[in-house]
Amino acid sequence: MTGSVLCTRADAVATVTLANPGKLNAIDLAMWQRLAEIIRELSDDGQLRCVILRGDGDQAFAAGGDIEEFLSRRDTLERAMAYHAQVGEALQAVFDCRLPTIALVQGACIGGGLEIAAQCDLRICAESSRFGAPIKQLGFSMYPGELAGLLRLAGSATVLELLLEGRILGAPEALAKGLATRVVADSEVVDEAYACARRICDGAPLVARWHKQWVRRLQNEVPLAEQELRASFAFLETDDYREGLSAFLGKRKPAFRGR
Repeated sequence: MTGSVLCTRADAVATVTLANPGKLNAIDLAMWQRLAEIIRELSDDGQLRCVILRGDGDQAFAAGGDIEEFLSRRDTLERAMAYHAQVGEALQAVFDCRLPTIALVQGACIGGGLEIAAQCDLRICAESSRFGAPIKQLGFSMYPGELAGLLRLAGSATVLELLLEGRILGAPEALAKGLATRVVADSEVVDEAYACARRICDGAPLVARWHKQWVRRLQNEVPLAEQELRASFAFLETDDYREGLSAFLGKRKPAFRGR
């Protein structure tokens, strides 16, 4: 039996669910492949404004990769390279998604699960959620393409702490170390994640995409060129900009259409 990646839509929000019953949503190769496909499809959907990624049930976001298949799927150098190329493709798809992404984290967020959550823009976490990557106990190192996302999110000190000690962090410590965006009561985490999505959806969708683009670009130390600075005013030509100003001046709620 393999796991699955499910996708549902409600209004302008898509929910992508990692599901592997009996294995705390551990991610197998087929799931990595499907995750990449789904996220790329959603990224190009002009009707959507936000994507929520979560695990099936409340026991785990995902408890890492499906270790059982390592014996056959990545038992040689060539197969290991192909396996982790697919993992990297899925993580890159989440990182490259043009829509704002939210990780709704309940329970275990370990290994590959933590790698996926790290690629999301926001991580809304339950108080009882747990974070880590204790792969030192399994005798293998984290693939560089997967390590990069964690390093970008939390920095070298936290990443080395996770990998060298193999500690599992509770939600409050994960928040303090930059792995979580927000921690709320277990009973409130689902509602808070979808409330967050609604707040995102209330804004101009083109602006959300531009903010993602500029945050990423400004992490590159190369100075902005004149052409890039001019491009930052592309909003001047949009209907949503005119609608936003009109709504503000008219003291009403704007109706953004993404154009």
